[in-house]
Amino acid sequence: MAWTKTYSGDEPLRINKWLALEGVCSRREADSLIEQGLVKVDGERAVSGQKVETGQTVFLAQKASRRLDNQLSILFHKPVGIVSGTPEGDEIPAVRLLTADSLSGKSHAIPGRYNKLAPLGRLDKDSRGLLILSEDGVLAKAVIGPESELDKEYLVKVKGDVTPEKLDRLRHGLELDGRQLKPAIVEPVKPQELKFILREGRNRQIRRMCQLVELRVVDLMRVRVGPLELAGLPEGKWRPISSRERSALLNGDAPRARKPRPDKPERSGRPARDERPQGAGKPLRRAGASAPRRDSKPGATTGDKRVSPLKGEKFKRTKLKPRKRTPIK
Repeated sequence: MAWTKTYSGDEPLRINKWLALEGVCSRREADSLIEQGLVKVDGERAVSGQKVETGQTVFLAQKASRRLDNQLSILFHKPVGIVSGTPEGDEIPAVRLLTADSLSGKSHAIPGRYNKLAPLGRLDKDSRGLLILSEDGVLAKAVIGPESELDKEYLVKVKGDVTPEKLDRLRHGLELDGRQLKPAIVEPVKPQELKFILREGRNRQIRRMCQLVELRVVDLMRVRVGPLELAGLPEGKWRPISSRERSALLNGDAPRARKPRPDKPERSGRPARDERPQGAGKPLRRAGASAPRRDSKPGATTGDKRVSPLKGEKFKRTKLKPRKRTPIK
């Protein structure tokens, strides 16, 4: 579907910058669409560097909108030993593993040689977990741009003594390359396992932070970027990022909190089997009365005696299994 909108700004603005501010595409993508003649201003073909003025209407051809909608954005569970970006020597880049065989679920397209997927955020060769690859310039700006406020969550296994003093230093007070780090959330999850939540992505930041407090990282996995979670995606698999997830990343939404359903009681509140009263859920019998046979019905005869139902007592009917039918030849 074609895109059109009337500019209402006070000052004239370059078309590529306005389209980027509107979240339609990046400036580079806008310049490419303008050069191809897919952008018009008040019905006239736009030219490179042109400014749009108040009251003018910018129109993107349907071909341009379709091309932007078909841009791939992928969530990949990167294994250890795979590099995120450009490989060196015999290294294997992440894009080489994005094949039809490694797809989890369905996708409208499989990455090919003509797709220019770039990693959005560092994840070094020795680390694993959530990696975003995209050819969407607007999404790239939202995730790794200088104004991005998206936080990243990591699970980190370490060796060394984890003390409250070291945790306090990791949360604030460390410097890397002569620059003060932003405050971080660092909490113990298990013995020798920590959860890091960062709002910046310096090169090998967590490993270097731990090294400063005499801790050695033995495993590092990124599990979340903003509202986008790794969830149950298997290692080495990928899936496309949905339009809803893209909107959440662009809006900087917080991750969804898992709340218990009010209409469904928790299992922990139910009494255990051994704690239930003896005989609970079973029909009561009169003292001295014998238990009725399962294969007997009320009023049926057994030998010379007639089995009659006890007054006020209900018998459980036996459900027969469905009869096997012989197929007709």
